[in-house]
Amino acid sequence: MTDIDRAVGAVLGSAVGDALGAPFEFGLPGVFRERFPDGAGELCGGGGWDPGEATDDTQMAVLLGESLLERGGLDLPDVFDRFRRWAAAEPKDIGLQTEQVLLGGDPWDLASSLHFQVNMYAAGNGSLMRAATSAVYFAARGRTATMDAARRIAALTHGDGAAWEGTAILHELVRVALLGEDPLAAMPATLAEVDPAHRDGWATVLAPGLHPDDATEFNGAVWPCLGSAVWALRTTPSFEEALAVAVDLGGDTDTVAAVTGTLAGAVYGSAAVPARWLSALHVPLPGFDGRVLRTDDLRELARALATAG
Repeated sequence: MTDIDRAVGAVLGSAVGDALGAPFEFGLPGVFRERFPDGAGELCGGGGWDPGEATDDTQMAVLLGESLLERGGLDLPDVFDRFRRWAAAEPKDIGLQTEQVLLGGDPWDLASSLHFQVNMYAAGNGSLMRAATSAVYFAARGRTATMDAARRIAALTHGDGAAWEGTAILHELVRVALLGEDPLAAMPATLAEVDPAHRDGWATVLAPGLHPDDATEFNGAVWPCLGSAVWALRTTPSFEEALAVAVDLGGDTDTVAAVTGTLAGAVYGSAAVPARWLSALHVPLPGFDGRVLRTDDLRELARALATAG
């Protein structure tokens, strides 16, 4: 049975990680520690972001979660339409790949595959960053169902199977955590469910001895992004410290911290999310009549997702 508090932790954790990391995006490693030497960071804003303002990561997660609830399950055309409406409203930030797929004019079931055929690269981390809400919703349905749903949702915007499998892994690790079990201990069983074409690559990236510095790609790619989040969870003793080390890696800090927050929030529960972060947290939804969600709205969304799945 899904633990409601852990489910709330996953959704809030993803959102605060997003807002914490946003001002440091594309910065060098160590910048977060320079700003906050004691490691106790603040949602400080900067780089075009207001303090506590969530980015496209959380905005897309909310749209996905609301579609799951309002449609009573996974309605892929509806999810795509919500994403497209949001993208057309010119949000402050949107991944280049995601923008091209959503606004390219192709139908929902062909857009990402056509993009992949032309670009031959579609393994960005954009399907990971929005997965907190869907991971909570599908957790109660078991390993096979949650991993399959993750692949289908990822494929809306990402044509590379590596992104599908990475999102499936994240879904499953969250499911395990929501049961009160150790997602790191579940890694071998999770990897066994990964498409054989991608299994060895993911096993390498998620191996216990791997440090983010060993990555051969920018952490805007799906492999080092999830690898960094798992490393942050594995090497720290608390929610707050996991997010601090994630942001301090530099690079695509908002998404790495959002994914870290998803995992750490599911492990440690909502009480571990610092109140000083939650008080400033807000999620604008461009294209949706000026709506702005606050912490209580995200709590309600998480609870509804956890009980509806």
